Amino acid sequence: MKRKQFTEEQIIGILKEAEQAANIREVCRLHNLTEPTFHRWRNKFGGMDVLEAKKLREIWEHVYSIESES
Repeated sequence: MKRKQFTEEQIIGILKEAEQAANIREVCRLHNLTEPTFHRWRNKFGGMDVLEAKKLREIWEHVYSIESES
């Protein structure tokens, strides 16, 4: 599996930066992202804060651990 370049906390920070910027392309260029990746992140993490993202990650880890046990 491909290594993640950004943590959930960094992704949320980039999304918040893009909310305040007028140009999404510029934010993507600064962080070396493609626009489809940015929009995928916005659909997944949009409106979340860091604590919510951590809780979501814990839920995913729990679900994957349950699936691997079966």
